[in-house]
Amino acid sequence: MKIYHNPRCGKSREGLAILQESKLPFEIVNYLENPLSKDELSKIIKLLGISPMDLVRKNEAIWRENFKDKNLSDSEIITAMVENPKLIERPIVINKDKAAIGRPPELLKSIL
Repeated sequence: MKIYHNPRCGKSREGLAILQESKLPFEIVNYLENPLSKDELSKIIKLLGISPMDLVRKNEAIWRENFKDKNLSDSEIITAMVENPKLIERPIVINKDKAAIGRPPELLKSIL
């Protein structure tokens, strides 16, 4: 199991606490320090069963200033998130063939 985590994010810390309480083994991926590749992010989006746009933090200044009013393809949205990892919603937990975004963090319990 993996959690894609941003230690500066309250929701991400809450999600991490849920995993710690579960006592299940997991790996922490700090995706701001170790950015995801386009392929990795594409696989996560597919596992989540969402569109790339659904994973974008639309209130981030980077999004509002550079991408908001543009008509972007899915590939371009994924590239924007790879190049600007702050744009990725968090936390994301992958457990085998299941994935969830921890918004709210309790959603993570559904895949443990």
